[in-house]
Amino acid sequence: MPTAVISDIHGNASALRAVLADIDGVGARRIICLGDIVGYGPEPLACVDLVAQRCAWSLMGNHDFGVLYEPTNFNPGAEAAAYWTRDAFDAEPDDAARARRYEFLGRLRVRVVEKIDSSDRPVLAVHGSPRRPINEYIFPDDVLNASDKVRQVFAQVEGIAIVGHTHVPGVFTDEPDFYPPDEAGEGGVYRFTEGEKAIINVGSVGQPRDHDPRASYVLLYPDRVEFRRVEYDIDATAKQIKAIPQLNDWLADRLYEGR
Repeated sequence: MPTAVISDIHGNASALRAVLADIDGVGARRIICLGDIVGYGPEPLACVDLVAQRCAWSLMGNHDFGVLYEPTNFNPGAEAAAYWTRDAFDAEPDDAARARRYEFLGRLRVRVVEKIDSSDRPVLAVHGSPRRPINEYIFPDDVLNASDKVRQVFAQVEGIAIVGHTHVPGVFTDEPDFYPPDEAGEGGVYRFTEGEKAIINVGSVGQPRDHDPRASYVLLYPDRVEFRRVEYDIDATAKQIKAIPQLNDWLADRLYEGR
């Protein structure tokens, strides 16, 4: 059975619930999360609770780090969202629930290496990049404009790596090249070849930025990765965001455009 890999939920519980339902529908029994459970979105507490309940483990994203510690190098809208998210955590009247959520965030790891099912191929999981796990972005155009960066990043990868952070799904290879899901293979399935190195960006559940507003995640098999898109109630999330003064309306509007 595949492992479902989700990332960048960003407090969007409506999108997360739709993705979890899709995962259940395809029969994947194991889910892992690459971080940024919170930040930007209107339901951070529900998202943390769902990830804690449903995922085998989760990583620390830069927004999780920002809420738990400090939102360093955030733009004004992201910083305001981080402080509002922290206030939402602190406003929980149930002492045990509040402590449980903070403890969960505090236990999030920065990187994990494991083998998927029966494969001998090591899979490195980070939020940002294998070189700088929490904060570094790997952009699709880096393969053309930042070849030294891409080479240094791939030097940290033994086989396959899975990442999030940019909210743009696709496959980086050490040629170097980048393949969006519709170019990766038939039906959005990219098949691994013996001895290759590849970095899979799984996209974003709660705030896609590839001009497709549907939630994104992947199914990871020993020999391939399948990109999946899931529709969810964007209106519901957008209305919730706009009802919270501390969250910029742009955070709602961008959901409709997938950017």
